[in-house]
Amino acid sequence: MTGLTRYILRQCFGITIFVTAALSAAVWMAQSLPLIDLIVNRGLSLDVFLYLAALILPKFIDIVLPIAIFIAVLLTFNRLTAESELVVMRAAGLSPMALARPVLILAAIGFSILMSLSLYVLPVTSRAFKDLQFEIRNRFVSSLIQEGTFTTISDKLTIYIRNRDANGDVTGLLINDNRDPQRPITILAERAAFVDTAGGTRIIMVNGDRQQLDPQTRKLSVLTFERYTLDLGSLQDAPVVRFRGAQERFMGELLFPSGQFDPLIRHSFVMEAHERMLVPLSVLGFSFIPLACLLPGEFSRRGQVKRVIAAILAAFVFEAASLGVNDLAARFGQAIPLMYVVDLLPFAVGLTMLMHRGLRFGFRWPALAAARAH
Repeated sequence: MTGLTRYILRQCFGITIFVTAALSAAVWMAQSLPLIDLIVNRGLSLDVFLYLAALILPKFIDIVLPIAIFIAVLLTFNRLTAESELVVMRAAGLSPMALARPVLILAAIGFSILMSLSLYVLPVTSRAFKDLQFEIRNRFVSSLIQEGTFTTISDKLTIYIRNRDANGDVTGLLINDNRDPQRPITILAERAAFVDTAGGTRIIMVNGDRQQLDPQTRKLSVLTFERYTLDLGSLQDAPVVRFRGAQERFMGELLFPSGQFDPLIRHSFVMEAHERMLVPLSVLGFSFIPLACLLPGEFSRRGQVKRVIAAILAAFVFEAASLGVNDLAARFGQAIPLMYVVDLLPFAVGLTMLMHRGLRFGFRWPALAAARAH
């Protein structure tokens, strides 16, 4: 690797890290707000919040890294042109392909990172996140119940609380258990407290009554109590084994799932597998779009505003086309090969343009000899 290649690569790599960190942090903070509510208002521990927040971070890196590489290459080569460094490099005899070498190295690094995320990190973190969500929903019930709303814990179990005090104790509790339509039960209590145990959540109620209606005799049985404990674990009817969605499965499970699945589910598995392959490949397109717009042609003292705008518009069109084709393939499996065509097209076009440095965009550029003379 030459010193010039290291020089350009170092600048691109630094901007890529900064943009990736900034964009990921912004999206991560926005998506973490519902998790913060679990701490502030639902009593969930800080370590559980940090664990949940860490599990969703790889998904954002998978989204923003190709965009960050595009921004890094665009800013770096625009700055090199504005400060006449690119003119000197080209006057020294460096071809567009030689100048593109550090970008190829950067794209290879991004491709390796995204491929690692797609093959292992994303399914592992998605699976852990969903498992913890499932555990919170079925074990830490108190963290899910909101004041002034009817919260459905299971298919036929509903809990309502009027408000909570500073200690987390509940004032005004109503529980409606309709699992047995022949014996619906309603429990009212003035005060209550949720206690999370190894066996599940329990509710300790004070000063209330338990009402049970017999539909046949139309008689209402009322049991008044001063203290009553209810084990919610015995009331929940959630399944023991949770179905794992496409985002939680590894590539082998997506392409060759074991068991019988609905055709729509199998198609969603196939789509997830191809999308995981296409995200790393998109780095090639995003990295070569700025090169194809900025490197061909001659130097202009009037700047490269038009070329920068052309690169941004090309990236926008590329992303819009990719999303459109993905949506088409989600409905029609025959369109899946078109996804690869769209994702690799910017790279192929950009590579062709760099190999034919005489290609023009229609802009009027002074001759390189004139630039050298100055």
